[in-house]
Amino acid sequence: MADQHAQSGEDSRPTEIPAIRWDEPPEGPVLVLLDQTRLPAEEVELVCTDAPALVEAIRSLAVRGAPLLGIAGAYGVALAAARGFDVDAAADSLAGARPTAVNLAVGVQRARSAYRAELAGGGDVEQAAAAALVAARALHEEDAEASVRMAERGLALLDELLPGGGHRILTHCNTGALVSGGEGTAFAVAQAAHRVGRLRRLWVDETRPLLQGARLTAYEAARNGMAYTLLTDSAAGSLFAAGEVDAVLIGADRIAADGSVANKVGSYPLAVLARYHHVPFIVVAPLTTVDPDTADGASIEVEQRPGFEVTEIAAPQAPTAGGEPGGGIPVAPLGTQAYNPAFDVTPPELVTAIVTEEGVVSPVTAEALAELYAGSRAGDVDVVK
Repeated sequence: MADQHAQSGEDSRPTEIPAIRWDEPPEGPVLVLLDQTRLPAEEVELVCTDAPALVEAIRSLAVRGAPLLGIAGAYGVALAAARGFDVDAAADSLAGARPTAVNLAVGVQRARSAYRAELAGGGDVEQAAAAALVAARALHEEDAEASVRMAERGLALLDELLPGGGHRILTHCNTGALVSGGEGTAFAVAQAAHRVGRLRRLWVDETRPLLQGARLTAYEAARNGMAYTLLTDSAAGSLFAAGEVDAVLIGADRIAADGSVANKVGSYPLAVLARYHHVPFIVVAPLTTVDPDTADGASIEVEQRPGFEVTEIAAPQAPTAGGEPGGGIPVAPLGTQAYNPAFDVTPPELVTAIVTEEGVVSPVTAEALAELYAGSRAGDVDVVK
């Protein structure tokens, strides 16, 4: 079950409402989410008391973004264990809630493994639930730390590629604190540049059809006092042609073993534009997004979203137009078929660099990525180039 309550966000300071938090009220543990479908109109928390509620929150994009999905998945397993539900059933449903973001399955497996290990070691179900929660909290903390290191490495790379500062960065979708245990991935790099006075302009793609750029990235940029400008996705080409883009920074939902990058649909066209205009195209993502078991881009399962997300526009505070089928405002004739992949895949030859918390891969090759991934497990990695 899930219920909601609103909290005002009227000031201009960065939000103090975390994207995700574990809470233990008298009636039992819950997972509390900042409902991202209601932003920027209002800051509303969604309270999940079981795994099915969290699965629905994930599918509806109330909680989203690869790193945060991993954290949510781990907490979801811990929640099922703490409330006495079937942990394996909860884990399976959570892991399958969104197929493209590998972090979700990684987070679920980490908490489930901790739960099973405690039981195998002679612990009871209460101790096993506690072990799952410890694993989820550890993943949460690690992601926050990874965010700091990605920002540092990403800024250093920008300064190397674009000496002199004054960076004009184009970004797509949303990659800030709303998708992370910390300050995010690609957005965190832009924010680091802003803090040291080297960000001239953040160009924010609207990110059709669900407007994560307009609703979420612009929201985060405004609250952090960054110089930003919003544009439709289709206007990006004119920016490149005018010489107004110095670098493209995006996140990732899955990085295949060959370096192919799955990210929010619209990322691949930016990579093509960037290559034609000789602009660096940089992917920023934690190592949990790298999936060595997925060989290449063709092997990545791309989530297909409902057509009404394209044929309707949903506004958090607007009255619905009849409620069929998505409750939004129709922008296409009734019965229009829509093609709505959630992601596209950018081949490694179009990626200038992949920035992770453990190092930078450039040029992007399967060998360099495997070296970075293996080195992280051995604890002896730095920057791979």
